[in-house]
Order: sequence, then structure tokens, then C-alpha cells
Amino acid sequence: MNTQNVWFVTGASKGLGLSLVKQLLNRGYRVAATSRKLDELSRAVGTNDHFLPLAVDLKTESSVAEAITKTVDHFGRIDVVVNNAGYGLLGSLEELTDAESRDNFEVNVFGSLNVIRNAMPHLRAQQSGHIFNISSIGGFTGAFPGFGIYCATKFAVEGFSESLAAEVKPFGIHVTIVEPGYFRTEFLSSGSMGVPQNQIEAYRAVRDSQQAHQSQINGNQPGDPEKAVAALIRIASENNPPLHLFLGQDAYDRAYEKINAVRNDLETWKAVTVSTGFETVSA
Repeated sequence: MNTQNVWFVTGASKGLGLSLVKQLLNRGYRVAATSRKLDELSRAVGTNDHFLPLAVDLKTESSVAEAITKTVDHFGRIDVVVNNAGYGLLGSLEELTDAESRDNFEVNVFGSLNVIRNAMPHLRAQQSGHIFNISSIGGFTGAFPGFGIYCATKFAVEGFSESLAAEVKPFGIHVTIVEPGYFRTEFLSSGSMGVPQNQIEAYRAVRDSQQAHQSQINGNQPGDPEKAVAALIRIASENNPPLHLFLGQDAYDRAYEKINAVRNDLETWKAVTVSTGFETVSA
């Protein structure tokens, strides 16, 4: 592993982002990390000569551009970008307002695009780099009542990441979509999980999901965040890293449930699928 590499990590004051920053610094990497609140990030990480804390509003492109510039000015380069910042949103599509839905997209989708847009000129110029976009198993399968908007943001991340991988491959830049299952972080706490201001009690499956996530799953997630970030650091050192990196037994199982369901639909309805072309006229 090249510990001279410079990492740029968003959403680093808690959760997987904080665990990642701490492990990177312990291994000797140089790290620039962002949070909305600089003092919160500095307290969480502590003082380190290889650490550059940055206060960034990911929804404002000028703020992101300034952070990327400061990173390059401070460390001389940027090698690995981790778009980790984001938050959950638990509510039915009918309940969530336009503003609530759009804000989730602003952070989870457009925040990452702002980072990519501003980091790419540096990565492209040096003809190397690795971009990790933190998605979710909810970006691969949307079969979670109440997580429609959140899943939509992560499906968007998966879509643009696959296209990005094809676009930047000629420049020697890798892209990896990270799809975690449930990991024991603060993600399900009130500070990281939004709920509708106006809830509709008729959605019992959504209310049950909300209750389960906030009271039963939170604090009992099977995934170890320290092992998750260790896996991510390992992948960054691979010569041929994966485009999709599922993390957790639950993510692995859910992915195959989706794959098998799609395969079943394909084969069950194959006759309809292939019947929609123009008829071939024989000579």
C-alpha cells in the first residue's frame, strides 16, 4: 500500500467516515476530511500532522471546490476520493414532501457530483486515482417499505457511478461503488435518519419499519464498521478493484435475492420481452 497517497473523505465526523479517517491516519496516510461542523470533526479525530479537517457544505459547489483546492495546496495532490456523506430518509412516497425528498437528493446525489466534478481535473491530470462512492444495499434493491426516496438517491449513485467508471477508465482512474448492509454506526439515529413531518398512519408497514429501525435494529446491526473500512482500504490497493463492493452477509444475501428475482422475471416473461421487435421479412 502506498501510504503517500492522499485521501479525501466526506462526512467524516461520525460513522464509517470517522472510522475510515482514523484507520487511514493510523496507517500513515495523508487525509483531508470534511464535515459541516469543523470543531465536531476536529474533536472526533484529534490532532495529526497528516490530517486536514475542512468545513464543507456539499450542497454548495463553491464550498466543495474550495475544499478540493485546499487539499491539493496542502498535500500537493489527491489520490483517493470517498463520497461518504449522506443521510437516511424513512417515509412513504405519499408522506414525504417535495422539499424533504429534494433535500435527500441534494446531499446524497448532488453533493457527490459536486465532489467528483471538482476532483476529476486533478485525477485526470495525474492519470491515476480511485473514487469510492458509498451507496447502500438499498441502492441495489428497493424492497424496503418506507425507504423509497432514500433508495432512489442510492440507485442514482449506482447509475452515475457505473457511467463514471466507463468515462474515466481511459485516464487510469478506478471507481468502486460500496454497498453496505447494516453496520453498527449512528446511521439509524435521529441525527442521521430523517422522517416525514406529516405521517400517515394508514401506512402500517412503513410505521412498523420505522419503529424497527429506530428501536430494534439501531445498536444491533450485524456489521462491524472497523472491518468495513479495513476492507475499503484494502480495495484501494488492488490493481483491479471491483466496480461493486458489497459489504456484509446481509448485503450479500439481499443482492442475490434481487438477482434471482430479476432472473425469474426475465425467464418467465421472455416471450413477451423478445416479441417486441420488428418482424424479419425473409427474402
